[in-house]
Amino acid sequence: MIDVLRGWFYRYFSDEQAVSLFVVLVVGLLVVLLFGKMLAPVFAALVIAYLLQGMINSLQERGVGRFWAFSGVYFLFLSLLLVSLVLLLPMVWKQTVTLVQVQLPKLLGVSEAWLREMPQRYPEVVSEAQVVQLIADLHEKLAELGQRMVTASLGLIPGLLDVMIFLVLLPLLVFFFLKDHFSLVQGALKFLPARRHLLARVWLEMDGQIANYIRGKALEILIVGGSSYAVFALMGLKYSLLLAVLVGLSVVVPYIGATVVTLPVMVVAWGQFGWGAEFAMVMIAYGVIQFIDGNILVPLLFSEAVNLHPVVIITAILFFGGLWGFWGVFFAIPLATLLKAVVNAWPAVTADSGLQRDS
Repeated sequence: MIDVLRGWFYRYFSDEQAVSLFVVLVVGLLVVLLFGKMLAPVFAALVIAYLLQGMINSLQERGVGRFWAFSGVYFLFLSLLLVSLVLLLPMVWKQTVTLVQVQLPKLLGVSEAWLREMPQRYPEVVSEAQVVQLIADLHEKLAELGQRMVTASLGLIPGLLDVMIFLVLLPLLVFFFLKDHFSLVQGALKFLPARRHLLARVWLEMDGQIANYIRGKALEILIVGGSSYAVFALMGLKYSLLLAVLVGLSVVVPYIGATVVTLPVMVVAWGQFGWGAEFAMVMIAYGVIQFIDGNILVPLLFSEAVNLHPVVIITAILFFGGLWGFWGVFFAIPLATLLKAVVNAWPAVTADSGLQRDS
């Protein structure tokens, strides 16, 4: 056993650069696990800076000076942040509270009347005792949901200071990441070993992919969310903004997000229109949006992304989401791609000749 372990270690860790890459990956993972919540503004600012840097580069390629490109893009970011905080978030929260406090009790009443008719229509399938128990469970779950909403509202009060600090730090961090990104990168390189060709190889491969993924995902959220709101509002569906935000954010979690968000869209449409043509039209329109997103928009936006099997994507979402929460889910695909790039670039020693090769 010792010889096997010694041979395995010699095969994969005999190269100095492989050890350096392994140490960097371990240190990065420990920083995320131990200080992820503390450094949340830094991670959020990095994501936004990646997104905005592409816009700045695009403007510079069109002949706009660095200063004016930076100033215009940063001003756009501040404007969107202000609009989101002042207009979008309060409207979404108001619709959420109204949905829970007003619409759900109405839906419960309609569902209760429908369930009470089930024993008469299908006595051999559903008994009256089962219906009574199910209705009692529904009332209990609704009461728990309302209590959670109240608790969440009260729980926001102590965290307002943290939110204020986050909102102050986020624009400042984005500003410095955009303004001084060259000097920041040079400063970070000082902590890396002098021989870092393997690190540079992995970084160069992943830098463009992560940047393209973040920009593409942000654009996908805006397109899917905006089109959903336009369709829902045009069809007169209540809580259109809330549902559109949910549909837009669902694209962060491939496969799983769209499945989960289908339920609230269906419930709201059924509660408003019942089983009829309007309900069918809403669900058909929602299905068309999901079809266009999965079959046209995603291939168009992520054509340069490394192809990963759906099983790998879902496993990465579950694993990194469990480790790192929202950010783990958001970065699941880039992190899985990073692991794939590391495996492909990792130097190994051939068993026969002892020569090093790039696998």
